Amino acid sequence: MEKVKIGLVGKGFAARLHLDSIAGLRGLKADVVAFASRNPNRDGFAKAYGIADCYDDYRRLLERSDIDIIDLCIPTDLHEQFCIEAAQAGKHIICEKPLTGYFGKDRPEGQVGFSVSKASMLRETMKACKRVASEVERNKIKFMYAENWVYAPPFVKLKHLVRASRGTILDIRSEMSHSGSQAPYSRQWKTSGGGSLMRLGAHPVGAVLHLKHYEGLLKNSKPIRAKSVTAEVGYHSKIESFRGESKKYLVSEWEDVEDWGMMVITFEDGAHATVFSSDGVLGGVRNTIEVYLSNSVVHVNINPNNAVEIYAPDAHIFGDEYIAERLETKAGWNFPSPDDNWMRGYAQEMEDFIDAVRLNRDPASGIELAMDTVEVIYAAYTAAEEGRRVTIGM
Repeated sequence: MEKVKIGLVGKGFAARLHLDSIAGLRGLKADVVAFASRNPNRDGFAKAYGIADCYDDYRRLLERSDIDIIDLCIPTDLHEQFCIEAAQAGKHIICEKPLTGYFGKDRPEGQVGFSVSKASMLRETMKACKRVASEVERNKIKFMYAENWVYAPPFVKLKHLVRASRGTILDIRSEMSHSGSQAPYSRQWKTSGGGSLMRLGAHPVGAVLHLKHYEGLLKNSKPIRAKSVTAEVGYHSKIESFRGESKKYLVSEWEDVEDWGMMVITFEDGAHATVFSSDGVLGGVRNTIEVYLSNSVVHVNINPNNAVEIYAPDAHIFGDEYIAERLETKAGWNFPSPDDNWMRGYAQEMEDFIDAVRLNRDPASGIELAMDTVEVIYAAYTAAEEGRRVTIGM
């Protein structure tokens, strides 16, 4: 097809990010023809982005025969239901990360993060993933997993270097951290499906799994998969001395979710990846990955990077100009990306998804990566709770 037509669900940060990233393709490869949200300001949002039709029920999008793709920019606890219904309607799906999780909907009372075993969460989460995958396969639609790290230009260059070097990936160290999400949903397991490992760790986990998968295909025409995981989680905002500080620069209202986590992934070939995620890091978002090969080293700094370096003695000097996500102050030295959406791969991600549908091919980031990422994260939660190594695919 010459152009694909998209129906978008949601009007939060992710929705704006997707619409900004697709702006250069509208009218050429794609059109965003309709939008759905329960937010009372949806009409103004649709008008601001030049979307003709606006609904308060996303199912109206599924009824339209002219819509090819449903773009789901909604909370994670809604992903399973919306994905299944979109697949059953024959619509291709763009789904924000992570695919799904355990939200304790069968437990209306209590803090599920502290009352439900992580092993049972893992089992239930993988059942949910398989329900989505089954409908995707049965209805022969494309599932496009919005893992932007896979598309970030520094990460794409990393893949080129791995291919050129022909070295063996021995050790990967990756991190996503910042000073804490401002979104109220992130405070509770019921609405977030986990803490820092889930919200932030999904990015570096997805990236390292994709990279070893890629290496295996290069060398043996078979992906190298995660074999096992060990992990630790922390609740640093509950440390007594921090709680006693009168001024807090970090988000501290976490209820039953962790604000720090780390895992060590062991792969089938014996290589390792260490992933860190934290809501306790000042200075803006950290999106980094270091790869140690048998014959080379590659450091990837998606954020921050030093393509542009700025200094201001006072925070007001740069006014409303965007510098970096989750940055506490514009004073002092800072490192803005010339184009943050481009550097983080959002524009490239959306174009790949649109071309996957236009040209009838698979996206670089699909249902397999989405499921593998969730499995590793919940296996890590199980490992941290039980103090043992957890085998993937149990």
